[in-house]
Amino acid sequence: MFFDDMDFIDILAKLAERSHLSVEEAKKAFEIMIGGHVPSERMAAFLMALRVKGTTQEELLGAVTALRAQMCPFKVLPERAIDVCGTGGDRYGTLNVSTAVAFVLAGLGVPVIKHGNRAISSRSGAADVLSALGVPFILPSQDHEMLLQKHRAVFLAASHYYPAMPHIAAVRKILGLPTLFNIMGPLLNPACVKRQLIGVFSREWLESMVKVLHTLGSERVWAVCSLPFGETRGVDELTLSGSTSVVALEHGRYYHFTIEPNMAGFSFAPMEALQGGDPSYNAGMLEDLLRGAPGAYRDTVLLNAACALHIAGKTTILRHGMIDPMALQESVALAASSLESGAAFAVLQGLRSFSTMMET
Repeated sequence: MFFDDMDFIDILAKLAERSHLSVEEAKKAFEIMIGGHVPSERMAAFLMALRVKGTTQEELLGAVTALRAQMCPFKVLPERAIDVCGTGGDRYGTLNVSTAVAFVLAGLGVPVIKHGNRAISSRSGAADVLSALGVPFILPSQDHEMLLQKHRAVFLAASHYYPAMPHIAAVRKILGLPTLFNIMGPLLNPACVKRQLIGVFSREWLESMVKVLHTLGSERVWAVCSLPFGETRGVDELTLSGSTSVVALEHGRYYHFTIEPNMAGFSFAPMEALQGGDPSYNAGMLEDLLRGAPGAYRDTVLLNAACALHIAGKTTILRHGMIDPMALQESVALAASSLESGAAFAVLQGLRSFSTMMET
């Protein structure tokens, strides 16, 4: 596909005037960028112009459509497979919650196809902590398919399934701020899973993300953002530090509700209790969790896993658009059984053993 340099300049000029792009204009802009037709400086200007202006649902849909068209698809999609993923960009530097949730779910037989990346706007992304744990994530598709069938969990690296990502990641790294790519990440699962629990760093994005995924064929999606007590910045997970706002897609309808820690039987815990570090530190904490370590990290993972079990169809905690606290607590107990039985840790060990086999 041929693009004139003026195509991108015209779009950039429109953003500079704080005008919104149509779906097609946004799609074209991202096609140009991922095709390597734009200098890094111009790409950075585009991303910052979108951030300053405020991105619309139409612009998000155009961007996601452009990137999905260029991905290397993961062609195996078991029934009720789920992705649990956060946008990053909340700047809290927490331990890896959604990665831990993936092991808990897989331990209960829920197929998890998790899409992730190395840290760009945080200290330790999913790929960073998985690497520190010895879990393979850059593999041929047939190996990923085998791991999914055998262990019910597979981790797909964005850089492997989206070859244009490294070029764009360099620009994002230079900017050092959340951009539209943070929002797009959870919408770009290479398997195009139909069920997702998405953590979002800002409540303003919850509805747009769910509606874009609905447009693209998703069946059941929860987008969540927690607001810690006394803070103005959101967290891209359900936490024990405050209320979590949820926008849910269920059976073609949208629901808005909040989840409080006590609804799940948990007490308040400050964000400091989830403070993470570098990939090695986070990996050690995640392994301790899977081995049975108690604490706020465990409880936070269980709260997220309990909601993910509902999204996967394993439990039912939403009735008539409202959370049933008793059902939520039962779902938490089911999630806890994955840790207590050793099933979640067995998934980690199984994935590690494959990595060891490859090295010998």
